[in-house]
Amino acid sequence: MDNITLTTPALLFSAISLIMLAYTNRFLAIASITRNLHSRYQAEGSAVVRRQIENLRSRLGLIRAMQSFGILSLIACICSVVVLFFGVRLAGEVLFGLALVLMLVSLLFCLREIQLSGRALEIELEDMER
Repeated sequence: MDNITLTTPALLFSAISLIMLAYTNRFLAIASITRNLHSRYQAEGSAVVRRQIENLRSRLGLIRAMQSFGILSLIACICSVVVLFFGVRLAGEVLFGLALVLMLVSLLFCLREIQLSGRALEIELEDMER
């Protein structure tokens, strides 16, 4: 097995940054939808709006988890670079592996959030069909 260098974990920095930007955009979209639903709920209080609120609550939790694991991945990546800089190869490799696992977990939460996002649209479509 080849040794990893300082540049190996550094390659993840741009990917993690772009993913975190996408996560932040999803969070801002959820915040906007929540504010709109709040007004709609106060006006209507319908079962559809309540279902959407439950969906949003689940999605918000997932986005929080996505962001948390993404940030932890970035921290592990930075620690990997620092440790490799000081010549501690095994610890650097372990931290880099940890960064990859944390990013994978973050992406799995993202996948679930995307599924719930699609479910939110299905709820709206069902309401329009009635």
